[in-house]
Amino acid sequence: MPIFEYECGKCGRLFEELVMSAAQKVACPSCGSADIEKLISRIAKKCSGCASSGSSSCGPT
Repeated sequence: MPIFEYECGKCGRLFEELVMSAAQKVACPSCGSADIEKLISRIAKKCSGCASSGSSSCGPT
């Protein structure tokens, strides 16, 4: 059950929606419009050693 990010074409609100199936209809929670666009979401990357190093970045220092 993925969570998708959307932007409403009517009011411009950005929101997330838990989508149970491809057939599920999604509407803007602010204005109720079905004129929405699914946004491309960034993925999370698991990085080993970040928590133990005390660094806030996973990249090289």
